[in-house]
Amino acid sequence: MLDLKFIREHPDEVREALVKLNDTAPIDEILSLDTQRRELLAEADALKHRRNVVSKEIGRMKEKDQALIAEMRQVGDRIKELDSNLGPVKEELQRLLLLVPNMPDPSVPVGRDESENVLVRTVGELRQFDFEPLPHWDLGPMLDIIDFERGVKISGTRFYVLKGLGARLQRAAITWMMDVHIKEYGYTEVYPPFLVHGKCLVGTGNLPKFADNLYRYEPDDLWMIPTAEVPVTNLYRDEILPPGSLPIKYVSYTACFRREHMSAGRDTRGIKRGHQFDKVEMVRFVEPETSADHLEGLVRNAERIAELLEIPHRVVEMCTGDLAFSAMKKYDVEMWAPGIEEWLEVSSCSNFGDFQARRANIRYRPEQGAKPRFVHTMNGSGLGLPRVMIAIMENYQQADGSIAIPKVLHPYMDGLELISSVA
Repeated sequence: MLDLKFIREHPDEVREALVKLNDTAPIDEILSLDTQRRELLAEADALKHRRNVVSKEIGRMKEKDQALIAEMRQVGDRIKELDSNLGPVKEELQRLLLLVPNMPDPSVPVGRDESENVLVRTVGELRQFDFEPLPHWDLGPMLDIIDFERGVKISGTRFYVLKGLGARLQRAAITWMMDVHIKEYGYTEVYPPFLVHGKCLVGTGNLPKFADNLYRYEPDDLWMIPTAEVPVTNLYRDEILPPGSLPIKYVSYTACFRREHMSAGRDTRGIKRGHQFDKVEMVRFVEPETSADHLEGLVRNAERIAELLEIPHRVVEMCTGDLAFSAMKKYDVEMWAPGIEEWLEVSSCSNFGDFQARRANIRYRPEQGAKPRFVHTMNGSGLGLPRVMIAIMENYQQADGSIAIPKVLHPYMDGLELISSVA
C-alpha cells in the first residue's frame, strides 16, 4: 500500500507512475475521500475540544447555565453524527487504497509490456542435439513418469500426476534446493500452513484485486495459498521487530494453488501451467537502506540453482508495463527448454519496498528507543518445480528417449543416473 500522505502530496507523480505501469487506480476518489475524512476529523476534534473546555467551565459554576448545557447536548449529537459519517469514509478510503499498485523504482526501465523487458545476462551454452529433442509432454508418458489423462480424470484440466521416478525426481529436486539455500546461503527453513486467512492475502497484495485467481473455502474464510510468500510474509504481521533482528531470510517448500485463466490453446499442453504446483520460495525482511543489494542477492541465489543443474538460463528485468502489482522492481530467471523451444520463467525475484509492510503492518525498531519503521520485504522462487522439471527432462534427454539425471541430484536419487523405460 502506498502512504496516503505521499499520494496527497505527490498526486501527479503517482498518476505518472500509473501511466508507466499501464495500470489504473482511483486516485481522484482517494483524494476526495481523504479531504472529506480530514474535514470530518477537523470539525469533530474542534467540537470535542470545545466540549472539554465548556464542561470544565460548567463544572466550576455554582449555578449551572442551562443554555450552555443545552448547547453541549447539541455539540455531543453533532460529534456522534460526525463519527458516524467518518466510519464509512475511512472504510471506503481504505478499500480504494488497496487497489493502488506499488510505485516502480526509478531504476526500472520504462516499457509498455513484456516485449520491452530488458535482458540482463545469459549464462550457459544451449545444448546442440544430434537428434530432434522431444517436448516433455511426449517424454513423460513414454517413460511412464507423467500421467496426464488420469490427472484430468480425477481433477480436471490443468492437472496431472507425477509417478514413479518422475515423482521421485521432483522430490529430490525440492530437497536438494532447500539444502542449497539453507547450507550455502543461510536461510532458515519454514513449513507454513497451506490455508490462510483473507487478511494475509491483503497483506501481500493478492487481495482484493486478484481474488478471481485464488481458491477459497468460504465458511471459514480460508484461502489456499498461491505461493509460500503469503504465509511466510505474514509471520510478522502486526509486529515490531526488535533492534538487530534484520535481515531475516526464510526458505519454504509448499504446494501452491492458482486458478489459471489462460486464452484457449495457450500453454494447455504439458505441465507449464497448472492449478496446483510445488515451489521452493525465498523470503527476506530487510532494512530499507539494504534492500537493493538484497534483491541482487536473491537473484544470485535463484541463478545458482540453474548453474548447479548445468542448465542454460538468463536474467530478465521487468519494465514498468510488466511489473507485478506489489513490486517496485522485479527480475525473472528463465531456463531454456529445448523440446518446446522456450525460455521458461523458473523464478520471479521482486523487491516490494515497504508496500507489503504497510498493508501487513510489519515494522522494525532500528535501535533501542527509536521510532519503528516499516521493513522492506522481497521474495523469489528458489525455484518453481514444474518448469524446472521441464528444463531437466528436455535438456537431459537422450537419443533413446531416456533422461539423464543431473549430477547434483545423484545423491538424492540414491545414485541413480538415468531414467529409462526399463528403469
